[in-house]
Amino acid sequence: MTTQPATAPSSANPDEFNPFLSMAEEFDRAADHLGLDEGLREVLRTPNRELKVSLPVMMDDGHIKVFTGYRVQHNYLRGPCKGGIRFAPEVNLDEVRALAAWMTWKCSVVNIPFGGGKGGVICDPRTMSMKELEQLTRRYTAAIMDILGPDRDVPAPDMNTGEQTMAWIMDTYSMHVRSTTTAIVTGKPLSIGGSRGRREATGRGVMISANEALKMKGLRPEDTRVVVQGSGNVGGIGAMLMHRQGYRIVSLSDMYGSIYNDSGLDVNAVLSYLEDNGRLEGFPEAESMKNAEQLELDCEMIVPAATENQITSQNVDRIKAQLIVEGANGPTTAMAARILDDRGVIIVPDILANAGGVTVSYFEWVQDRMGYFWTEEVVNSRLEQIMVNSFQEVAETATKNSISLRAAAYIVAIDRVATVYRLRGMFA
Repeated sequence: MTTQPATAPSSANPDEFNPFLSMAEEFDRAADHLGLDEGLREVLRTPNRELKVSLPVMMDDGHIKVFTGYRVQHNYLRGPCKGGIRFAPEVNLDEVRALAAWMTWKCSVVNIPFGGGKGGVICDPRTMSMKELEQLTRRYTAAIMDILGPDRDVPAPDMNTGEQTMAWIMDTYSMHVRSTTTAIVTGKPLSIGGSRGRREATGRGVMISANEALKMKGLRPEDTRVVVQGSGNVGGIGAMLMHRQGYRIVSLSDMYGSIYNDSGLDVNAVLSYLEDNGRLEGFPEAESMKNAEQLELDCEMIVPAATENQITSQNVDRIKAQLIVEGANGPTTAMAARILDDRGVIIVPDILANAGGVTVSYFEWVQDRMGYFWTEEVVNSRLEQIMVNSFQEVAETATKNSISLRAAAYIVAIDRVATVYRLRGMFA
């Protein structure tokens, strides 16, 4: 589950809340540092392909409803496009564009051979039956078939999609090409080619990033109070893994509200309560509060693991944490990040902290293509090695250039993609 997206008050600059413009601002700063010429900048900031599709679905009551879907392939210079598919009422093209670009930089910063893509369908899964969701998923897959493929574009789960959604996509694609093609998606059930460790991978990557960030502040997990926004595969699993490492998780949230206990929550008990009751509200060993208040709690670390635009110019002055580990995509606006940087707050950016999921998606894709599957211990060990090495490379770049981790991550990522472009040249 996720919290509701923040919305811009009428007095705010609307551009701050446009995720594509926010991404472009970070891109331009890194491009200035790298000295990229304007032509190369235009190539790297412009999506390679954008597809909008109309999806008629027969609803359970017999009427036909037409949904709108998108798939954006931002860049495939370094390999097939990789990126999730989200089902949500707020989906729009600028959001999908931004998420696709972030996937390009995310894959690049951890140096895995994928480009960036993203998909979305405007719908409210909470109001739809499993039959309706299956029909919508299969219709969406059929509509974007021409740009999918293990060597072209490999989707994955995202907001309000999961293993079952990926199974429907894999089956639909396989029926069209008349061959079982497990490598067409990642995040699948184990029984049809999924990878061990995939479900926990994004949360585990957040935990690894948090461990590395603590070293920069000279803190220990047991001395670190953590506020986790979200309680799903990223927030919930990340909180559980951090709890096991000794962090004091003082707050968790879902779309209905937040719970708080300054002495620390028993995260396993919280997640069991959430599974049984469908929401965190009413958990007996914590007080309830509004989601808007959660990020302003007194703590050492915030893990925003819900959705974009949660830390903005409207609430940044009330943020007390000195460490922010971005589990979600784009949870801190570019404007808010600049203010936090000036205050000395360390932000581990989403394109690094959130990269555990795509890293193990890469592992799953590799395993599917070679037909040989690794143990969970091997998956977790290789994930940790990639995440730690990537964090250290970004931190070294930040120290060398006296810049933030966010700026350094974009510099590392964009430089890799620009290098490939120069080597490959322009197809004429």
